[in-house]
This record gives sequence, C-alpha cells and structure tokens, in this order.
Amino acid sequence: MNRNNISRKDFLRNSALASISALAATQGVRGSTLPEQKTTNMQLKDDYILKNVRLETGFEYDNDEIIGTRSELFTLHIKDGKINFVKEVGDIANVIDMKGLLMLPAFSDMHIHLDKTFYGGKWQAVRRRSGGVKGMIALEQEILPDMLHTSTDRAIKLIELLQGYGSSFARSHVNIEPTSKLDSLKNLEKALSIKKDGFSAELVAFPQHGIFYTESAPWLKEAAKMDIDFIGGVDPYSLDGSIERSIDFMVQLALDHNKGIDLHLHESGDSGLQTVQYLTKKVNENPVLKGKTAISHCFVLGRLEGSALQKTAEDLAAAEIGIMSTVPFGNLIMPIPTLQKYGVKVCAGNDSIIDHWNTFGSGSVLQKANVMAELYGYGNEYKLSRCLGIATRGITPLSDNGEMVWPKENDNANLTFVDASCSAEAVARISPVKSLIHNGNLVF
Repeated sequence: MNRNNISRKDFLRNSALASISALAATQGVRGSTLPEQKTTNMQLKDDYILKNVRLETGFEYDNDEIIGTRSELFTLHIKDGKINFVKEVGDIANVIDMKGLLMLPAFSDMHIHLDKTFYGGKWQAVRRRSGGVKGMIALEQEILPDMLHTSTDRAIKLIELLQGYGSSFARSHVNIEPTSKLDSLKNLEKALSIKKDGFSAELVAFPQHGIFYTESAPWLKEAAKMDIDFIGGVDPYSLDGSIERSIDFMVQLALDHNKGIDLHLHESGDSGLQTVQYLTKKVNENPVLKGKTAISHCFVLGRLEGSALQKTAEDLAAAEIGIMSTVPFGNLIMPIPTLQKYGVKVCAGNDSIIDHWNTFGSGSVLQKANVMAELYGYGNEYKLSRCLGIATRGITPLSDNGEMVWPKENDNANLTFVDASCSAEAVARISPVKSLIHNGNLVF
C-alpha cells in the first residue's frame, strides 16, 4: 500500500488494525478459549517471596535525550496484599524466582461490558440492524433473554481472558433496562464472586436502551440501591430527547445514593458538545461528583479543533471528568495528547469483546497502549513509556522526570509480569504476560 495514496486518517487506522492482527497472531486469540488456560487455579495466597524481580529505576540519557530505561533486580515480600522490599529471602518457605521478568502495575480495563458477550460460546459475527443505535436496541431486546441464560458462565470466561492479558480490574457497564431488569446485574455479581480472589470490578448501572426511551428509570432507581458504583446513561439527546432531563436524572440519582457517573456519549455533533458542557456544569454545581464522573467514548472530542478543543479539555480537567473508551475510536482520531496535556484523565478498555456490537475485541489493554503509541507517533523511549499509563489507570513505574515512583513500600500487590526489559519495550512489542498477582494472590 502506498501511503501517499491514502489519507493520514486511513493510514493511522490501518496501522492500528495491523497491531490488533499482530496481537492475535502472536498471542493466540481465538475468540473462545484462552491460550494455556493460565487462570484456572489460584496458586499462592499471601506471605511469599518474589526474587529476581525486574523494576525500572530511571531513564538513560544521551545529553538531553532519553535513549533507554535502567532497571535492577529486587526481592519483594508479598504479605497481607501489600508489597515490601527485602534484601534477602529469609526464612519464608514460599519463594518464587521471577527470573528477571519486568514487574508492572496490574492492568485495568476501564470500559467493558462483562455482562453480555458471545465469548466462551460459538463464533458469532455482528448482525447489524438498520436504524443506528435504536435498531441495535431492538436487536438487543430480541436476543438478551437467551443471553441471560449463559451470562454468568460467559462473564467468568471473559474475566479469565482479561486476566490472561494481565488485567485484574475492570469497570464494567451492566445492562439495566426493562428487558434485563436486574437479572444481568445479578448474574454478573455471581461471576465476580466466583473470581473475587483474582479479579475486582466496579460496576456501572447502564441503561443501554435509554433512560426514558424504554422507561429504564424505575429499574435504575432499584439498581442504585444495590452494590453498584456508577449511574450510567447513553446519548441523552438522540435517545431520550432531552439532554437536561437525562443528565438531571443521573446526577440526582448519583447524589441520592453516593454514586459516581459514567455516561456513554456517541453523539459527535452539536448535541454531543452540549451534553459535555451540561454535564460539566452539573458536576461543578455538585463538587462531590468531581473525580467520580466520566464520559465513555465522547466522540465529539474528535470533531473539535483549536480553541474549542482547548477550552473543552480545560473544562473537563477542572471538573475532574475523565474519558473512558477504547482505542482506536472507529474512524476518529481522538485528541488524547491534548486531553492529557490539560490534565484530563484518559483510560482505555476493550468495550465489547465478540458480541452483537463488535467483533474485534482482543482482551488486552496493553495492546490498546500499543495502538495509542502508533496512532500518535509515540515511537521513542520516553513517549512509549508514558503510553503505559492508559492501561494502568495512570500509574507508571517512573515519573515524567525519570524518578522511581512505583512500587513503594506497602503499595497494593496488584502486579503484572511481562517478558520485557522496560515499559517502552512492553508497549512497543505488546510483550507476553507471564504472571498476574491480585491483592497478593498469585493468579498464575
């Protein structure tokens, strides 16, 4: 393919898709089973030693240019779900030789739908309906009753897929609407209970079919009394017919039950920007929601330029509203560098993995960091290392100045071990995950 004959947008998107294909080829994603079945049994719980653990200690410089990353081998004591540095193995019976594997913060998938997936069952590609989102809602209303029969088992398999790629945490949206009622939530809670030693999640009560379009509001009120963390919403203008009515309902329900907010926003025109502005206004009026509010996708940001983009990014940062989505963003090149420049928290997830919305999910958020690096031309050591944060909720072993900031004594033992020399290599090569520890429990 001659790059000169295609647009930059198409070239970048093709590059991202090539990265996804490479991941599938090298790590064996098949859509129904996890290679090596790594996550079947918990091996150790608490109070053990990890020796020969590779940790990043600083950047290497050639004059002012960062040309590499320094690392050293450490011995760590994992006890009570915490990390402690030790100089010697001591008398502890359980000692695991990590053989120089690089330790990174366990990955977090911050936008996924664990409750509705074809993963673990027979192969099914997407079945598009006419009518856009409303057409897909009609399809969901047809197929969800059957999906609920297997949703717990398939959620478990999907969790195991994420674990195999180094994730021990997710933010999962859970359908709350008149078709599923509260059953999807209850089924997912069963799966999370079964996997609790090796995986944690925060849940978004998600009115996939619109808060008022299908009269989901009563069910959201019931879900808010349960063990969920966020009140969700979707496209207030195009689905519910009113930005203000939809967001006012979400905000009040969140305030009444001490929840956060995570709003799906696909609208990319004026209504999308107005939705961002109104949600920002409501969060500023209710500061308790700052740091507890996010917009999923927010495709309108990919349409903004210049001063409009800068002001929106500044407003989101001031209101502490994060952006949670997947990479790539369809045909849009989202302004992730600008958002991060102004302090907006940006996290990635796999969104839909092999379901009726999407066919291409891999389960790896490290692959999302790799795609981000390709999309924005982040090919040098420093920028590659910064891309890791999109997979770890912003945690990187080294600060922007190269100071070793993770892990510290008594940090939570949520750890991923990869076959790489440093974060930059792990991102660039989508390095294979060899081990996962969650709250001190050795998953594999």
